[in-house]
Amino acid sequence: MISTHTALGRCAVFVLLAALLLPAPAAAQRFKWWQADKIQNELGLTKEQSTRLEEIFQSYLPALRKQKEALDVAEADFNKLVSKGDYAATIAQVDVVEQARAALNKSRSLQLVHMRRVLTADQHAKLTAILRQRDDERDRSHTR
Repeated sequence: MISTHTALGRCAVFVLLAALLLPAPAAAQRFKWWQADKIQNELGLTKEQSTRLEEIFQSYLPALRKQKEALDVAEADFNKLVSKGDYAATIAQVDVVEQARAALNKSRSLQLVHMRRVLTADQHAKLTAILRQRDDERDRSHTR
């Protein structure tokens, strides 16, 4: 039989790994690429498209902030419960943390879907390539 301490430790490791391995949607916003002159030019983004993308971004911002705060509170509560050694409450709090994380991820995904609909297929393909290249360059600079 697994001890309560061991089970709590495993639970804490699970949540920590999930937090590290899953993207953090609120933080995933690299930058406002639709306002960067270079990217606007490369994509052939119109003023109307840039304005609409900003409107979509701003419309989701309050909910994303609120959901990020809820996730932070849920994770802090989880950590307190782990420290206290309250196995049953800790197990229940895992669900609270993951539901908060899922809500945040869902909102971020919906924001991206709505933003994607503003772009043409060609613009989206170009944007994907640009962002992938930026990520690769950033990854290379972090490994040096």
